[in-house]
Amino acid sequence: MAILWDQKNKVFSLNTKNTTYQMKIDKFGFLLHTYYGEKINNDASYLIVNQDRGFSGNPYDAENDRTYSLDVLPQEYPFYGSGDYRTTAFDVIDSNNTSGCDLRFESYEIIQGKYALSGLPASYSENNKAMTLVVNLIDNRLNLKVQLYYGVFEDEDVITRAAKIINNSDKTITLSKALTANLDFLTGDFDLIHFHGRHAGERTMERTHIEHGSFSIGSRRGTSSHQHNPFVILAERDTTEHFGNCFGMSFVYSGNFECTAEKDQYGQTRIAMGVLSERFNYALEPNESFLAPEVIMIHSNSGFESLSHKYHNIIRHNICRGEYKLKRRPILINNWEATYFDFDGEKLFNIAKQASELGVEMMVLDDGWFGSRDDDNQALGDWWVNEKKLQGTLKEVSERICSLGMKFGLWIEPEMVNENSDLYRNHPDWAFVIPNKKPIRSRNQLVLDFSRKEVVDYICESIFKVIDDAKISYIKMDMNRSISDVYSAVKGNPSEGKILYHYMLGVYDFMERLLTRYPNLLLEGCSGGGGRFDAGMMYYSPQIWCSDNTDAISRLHIQYGTSFGYPISTVGSHVSTVPNHQTGRVVDFNTRGIVAMAGSFGYELDLNLISDDEKEEVKKQIEDYKKYWHLLHNGKYYRLTNCEEDNQKTAWQFVSEDKSEALVQVVKCDTHCNAPAEYIKLRGLDADVAYELDGNLYYGSTLMNAGLPVDAMNGEYKAYKIHLVAKR
Repeated sequence: MAILWDQKNKVFSLNTKNTTYQMKIDKFGFLLHTYYGEKINNDASYLIVNQDRGFSGNPYDAENDRTYSLDVLPQEYPFYGSGDYRTTAFDVIDSNNTSGCDLRFESYEIIQGKYALSGLPASYSENNKAMTLVVNLIDNRLNLKVQLYYGVFEDEDVITRAAKIINNSDKTITLSKALTANLDFLTGDFDLIHFHGRHAGERTMERTHIEHGSFSIGSRRGTSSHQHNPFVILAERDTTEHFGNCFGMSFVYSGNFECTAEKDQYGQTRIAMGVLSERFNYALEPNESFLAPEVIMIHSNSGFESLSHKYHNIIRHNICRGEYKLKRRPILINNWEATYFDFDGEKLFNIAKQASELGVEMMVLDDGWFGSRDDDNQALGDWWVNEKKLQGTLKEVSERICSLGMKFGLWIEPEMVNENSDLYRNHPDWAFVIPNKKPIRSRNQLVLDFSRKEVVDYICESIFKVIDDAKISYIKMDMNRSISDVYSAVKGNPSEGKILYHYMLGVYDFMERLLTRYPNLLLEGCSGGGGRFDAGMMYYSPQIWCSDNTDAISRLHIQYGTSFGYPISTVGSHVSTVPNHQTGRVVDFNTRGIVAMAGSFGYELDLNLISDDEKEEVKKQIEDYKKYWHLLHNGKYYRLTNCEEDNQKTAWQFVSEDKSEALVQVVKCDTHCNAPAEYIKLRGLDADVAYELDGNLYYGSTLMNAGLPVDAMNGEYKAYKIHLVAKR
């Protein structure tokens, strides 16, 4: 059984194929966290040592026993008011404006199947093999219930967490903090691996030692953000790609979040993750409930590589949905970097015609097709087709392009509005603007209040009409600013935290309605590239534009960091023109193609403007992408080098599930005269099987332990690929 209840010792054990997660109800009814790691068979609560701790308080129930203190005990859902002075997961303010609660165990339920969260993305189990544990905690003084949800995917080595807070009283209470998951470790010396960045430079891996005190990352921007990704790894200090204990936490949410890691006075480590508590103050009315979004937790005892494989698997199979969940996506060309706002129907058709002749399968019309949108200062919110600019209807433009044998896609930015728009002139109260305060602009646009149903309804109606009137197979949904000036004109003026939480529910509602109405649509997420690259968005969009930075060498770093928590199939990656529009760097066409193939492949340029030799290269790239697609999207992905440390080369590898073939891709990042030879050791092959390469046979054991020499290519930013086939 994946979930075991030991009635005698009051211990819950959540077992996956290789791990155990354990908690215990103690003699006072507190829920203690006793173990998470490699699979065990015993009650691990014997590890807890009780002794008198100076200045660590004792619950009233303990009477004269000074050895019992929640200030030092490992807890499952630590709350303020227990005498625990460490980072807490939960805090509530009662009707007397007083903080503090007292959560005790009430009951539990074990359910066959995986829980779902109304209005929120969450992992799912199609075959109903996953199991759910619900643990009910109650505060009798406040008449408050906290339901802790645990989903157990036994074969996948995944445990998920979520929480529901219910106000059963007749008074309003305020949640000042309601995180989702907390992990306590009695022993261990840990690093926090997190992924920081900026617009056009997302998800750079950084390893921070957890010292005494606390270290936090998160987002206050209304989105999960370019600056910090809601995926982290807690790793023992000696953990590497292939060795050591590590614990992943991935937040299935696309808004404000926080993650705090803390080492206490006794060397114990706590890590907690959930919705940002700063300015949260979520008023919970009588009989109202709050859902804390899901956290996906995975443990690996063999390093980051194994952890990544498990995250790739659960996201591809149990987060992503729809027709394109596992299906090859069309190879597309996007007109943005080719034309920006300067296009008409004829120019779009000419780009599509040339692309079609070279094998591209879909043309995407980016920003500028609607309202009076000739630059990025106007018309957001006016979702009507500018037929004068297009020289015809969108139906005519799309049908003409589809007549080439291509599909047609469209860019939208539904959450935004310009002040210079009909929508804003008619509904200024629909935007986030604080009364009597001039708003903060970004990209000269404001944010629509998607916490309001009438706003979402209007945007749905407007955009659905456009889709209904044309032949559209793909939508790129963008979001090009951080949120500020949060104020809702609804009755009662809710807190910023409550508005932004319901804003995200509104965004999810928009996407759910879109996909329900158009079930065969391919939806690609985007927020200035990778500003909302998270598992929450992947529930709706199986691929996300990885970064607005299309420079191949920059993408090596961005895609490297991304790979730790997210599968290659979710990465939107294109070949763009040179000199690159973001960096000015010149990289040859072959290298740009190889880097872009480590994702959902496409082009971001006018193929009419490249040379005949490069056109032949496009044909070859498309042929190769189709040939190797089963490896690129379905194979196991291996990081062969650390591009943050090795500035000479970057290499990665894909291996089929049955280990019958592999694809290795190598980019030389620097070049030297009379340079020493370099080598890369492959991963994931069958040690006892010979693989053919260029007419020669090499055993998997040799390739993995001795490696292959890197080709001595003359010139900077050169790349090549190696295809290995097993000879059994």
